Amino acid sequence: MGTLWTAILSVIVGLIVGIAIMIVADKMGLDRAKEKSRDILDEANSKAETVVRQANLDGKQQVYEMKLQAEKEIKNQRERIQQTENKLLRQEDSLTFREKNLVQKENKLSEKEKLADSKLANLSKMEEEIQKNISRQVAELERIAGMNQEDAKKELMEAVEKKTEKEIAQYLHEQQEEAETKAADVARNIISLAIQRYSQEETIERTVSTVTLPSEEMKGRIIGREGRNIKAIEQATGVDLIIDDTPDIITVSCFDPIRREIARQSLEILMKDGRIQPGRIEEVVEKVTRELDETIMKIGNDAIFKLGIGRMNKELVKLIGRLRFRYSYGQNGLEHSMEVAMLAGMMAAELGLNQGLAKRAGLLHDIGKALDFEQEGSHVELGARVAKKYGENSIVVNSIESHHGDTEAQDIIAVLVAAADTLSAARPGARYESMEGYINRLESLEKIASGFEGVDKAFAIQAGREVRVLVKPDKIDDITMVKIAHDIREKIENELTYPGQIKVTLIREVRVQELAR
Repeated sequence: MGTLWTAILSVIVGLIVGIAIMIVADKMGLDRAKEKSRDILDEANSKAETVVRQANLDGKQQVYEMKLQAEKEIKNQRERIQQTENKLLRQEDSLTFREKNLVQKENKLSEKEKLADSKLANLSKMEEEIQKNISRQVAELERIAGMNQEDAKKELMEAVEKKTEKEIAQYLHEQQEEAETKAADVARNIISLAIQRYSQEETIERTVSTVTLPSEEMKGRIIGREGRNIKAIEQATGVDLIIDDTPDIITVSCFDPIRREIARQSLEILMKDGRIQPGRIEEVVEKVTRELDETIMKIGNDAIFKLGIGRMNKELVKLIGRLRFRYSYGQNGLEHSMEVAMLAGMMAAELGLNQGLAKRAGLLHDIGKALDFEQEGSHVELGARVAKKYGENSIVVNSIESHHGDTEAQDIIAVLVAAADTLSAARPGARYESMEGYINRLESLEKIASGFEGVDKAFAIQAGREVRVLVKPDKIDDITMVKIAHDIREKIENELTYPGQIKVTLIREVRVQELAR
């Protein structure tokens, strides 16, 4: 029994102890939780304060930056306003100064006008007095000489003309002899002046090309139903196609050589391809145009590389390439320009001048011919304008302007280019002209030479490159022949257009015959 109570007490004590322990443990856990929550709250409050402080700092920084920006803009605005005010003040001062000058000039002009009126009045009086004196003297001279004023004037003019004509002929003869004597001593002037001729050239170019057809059936296909194919070609290329009774040939006519070449190549491609219809025509023309532009640039670059004249503006290179399709009296424009460049370069080298610059001027001297069928103006004007536009040397520009004598050559290189141009055009076989133009030129040559007093006969020989003039020996002496030859040359240069140069030869022949019986 005692043991049982002991056991029961033990159990009760154990329970009490256990409960006590549990209560203590719960109380300790609650304290820890509270302590943890307080830590969390403290940490949150600390972070919140930090965020608030940072936000305040950021806000203050932004406000400060905005304030600086506003102050800067205000300062810039004030500076601009100040500059504008200063500018207006300067303009106002300038206008005030100009106004004062204008007033002063106006006053001076008024004074000069009054002085001029006074002098004019005095001159009028003097003129009346002089006229009266002249009239009195003329009347007295007529009374003494027994002839009126018109007869005296005519006789005086005839005497002066005869005397002057002899003096001019003698002067020309002496000058020619002096030039021939000095030619051996002045090497530069030999090359630059002796072979130069200042004749004005008028360009005549080929305006048609022909395309050979493989058969007459192809001609019908090119024309198309109701002429739609030929209309499409003409609209796409800007040329005129002439289809007549000539077998197996189509004529392409256009003043623009580039368009003519595009049309010719397009026709050849269409004939080889066989598909000839409006859509295909436009496609081929567009392709040929694109390829021809590339070909033109390549031709220009090749010419510059061959001459070795350095870099050049792309637009000038393109214009040089276009000269390949330009003709003057049958002479190819690009070949002529390259020939002039080579000749000018060789002469410049002989004279110790800038060979590269001479070649450049020679190559570009006819560059205006690549534009004269598109723009108004002579090829000289257009060439000088485009050379200035793309920054070419002033000597090159002057060479272009002066190579036909339109302006005075300002450098010896310009003279060499003009001489080389004449050499290239005048060499045998370089140029040709139409039969009708050839005949008209020969007739005009003989007519001009025969129109001078004392000329017996005139003959154009050597295909119009020389005119021989037979003068009457009883009316024309050796000295007068020099003046007549000079006058004939000037009239030919002023009135005719011709390739190369024309030689004028006067012949005075005296024949004495006796008949022996």
